[in-house]
Amino acid sequence: MEGTEKTAIGKDKKLGTDNKILSLKSIVKYINYIALPVIIVLAWNYVTKNEIFSSAILPSISTVLLSFKTQLISGQLIGDATISLKRVVEGYLISAVLGIFSGVIMGMNSKVDKFFFFVFSAIRQIPMLAWIPLIVLWFGIGELSKIIVIILASFFPILLNTVSGIKRTDKGLIEVGNMYNLSRWKKFRKIYFPSALPSIFVGLKLGLGISWMAVVGAEIIAASSGIGYRMNDARSLMQPEVVFVGMIVIALIGLIMDFVLTKVSKKITPWENTK
Repeated sequence: MEGTEKTAIGKDKKLGTDNKILSLKSIVKYINYIALPVIIVLAWNYVTKNEIFSSAILPSISTVLLSFKTQLISGQLIGDATISLKRVVEGYLISAVLGIFSGVIMGMNSKVDKFFFFVFSAIRQIPMLAWIPLIVLWFGIGELSKIIVIILASFFPILLNTVSGIKRTDKGLIEVGNMYNLSRWKKFRKIYFPSALPSIFVGLKLGLGISWMAVVGAEIIAASSGIGYRMNDARSLMQPEVVFVGMIVIALIGLIMDFVLTKVSKKITPWENTK
């Protein structure tokens, strides 16, 4: 009886030690996440406080926060963010559908892949900003031109990762599918698509980040609304704090969207989390 009690006490102590180790690891992980942002904020505060740079180049944190508050209360910030977010979502969803659909066909059919390879490779080399003047000439400065810029910019990361994921499908699984005489559709649904999903999500995450770069670029060059337009307008009026607010808002929205996409990816591809 006494031996059993000692064993139980020993297990409790071990469990307590394990919990402490896990807690310590969580704290260290949390510190790793916030360390660099804290260093950046402290350095920013030091530089502006000691006037190492002119306030026209680098505004103080308090000035940026005041600008954020002013724009938020006036509704200007929410209005600009909503417009830009709407453009990103529309363009990104279209590019996701086109990229995944095209990637699956090219990945599963080598003839189609070879047919499009040269043209797609050539178009992919052209910087996104280089397309904007031509798109504005063709479609004007309306909403359509911004959506097309976003589609064009985010399409290729999604396409290439989808093609890569399909092509990396385990040959053994494909052979098993052939042995059971599975139709092309069933092979895609049961073998190719599950295998390619992790790679597709990588492309979707890359495409999402590029979508934000594209919308800001398009709004700076040809727009009368949105975060990019507001940042460009602030540049011409020498209001760096407004530019900083725009950059911070873009970063925050992008992080939230990326976080959501990561959670969806983990939910849909649980087998990847065990690797």
